[in-house]
Amino acid sequence: MSVHCPECGFVNAEGANYCQKCGAFLGDGKEGDTTEVYQVDETGEIRPVDLEEVTGEGATLVIRSGGGRSGEAFNVSGDRMTIGRSPDAEIFLDDVTVSRNHALLVRRRDGLYIDDLGSLNGTYVNRRRIESHRLRDGDELQVGKYKLTYIDER
Repeated sequence: MSVHCPECGFVNAEGANYCQKCGAFLGDGKEGDTTEVYQVDETGEIRPVDLEEVTGEGATLVIRSGGGRSGEAFNVSGDRMTIGRSPDAEIFLDDVTVSRNHALLVRRRDGLYIDDLGSLNGTYVNRRRIESHRLRDGDELQVGKYKLTYIDER
């Protein structure tokens, strides 16, 4: 059985989550899914956190799916944060679908932006491929096979 993309009509293999042609989400549209949020502490241990507590510190990126890391949260701090497969990246996503230096979160005068760094598979925000995009609360990012939600409760 195949799955037709709701955005471009491309026929994708059964079980695909994203369109191979345009990157659109192919999910079943179930509402009400929840994710337990955690952070990895300095010792490498997983520590459950209260999402309200984390977002109170400013903007946060939460992995919604991909790589078995659903629920992992990253506080967005400073003026620049790198996203990629490089172990030096502040948001380290270890998968071949992610470029070593995939994207950059950068604070500009009018807000926080995500810039694609010429990645092979592209960076998507709300199912659209972007070069640069000003982030807003609730935006869904796709970096390789990872889906992340941007939360800014300010």
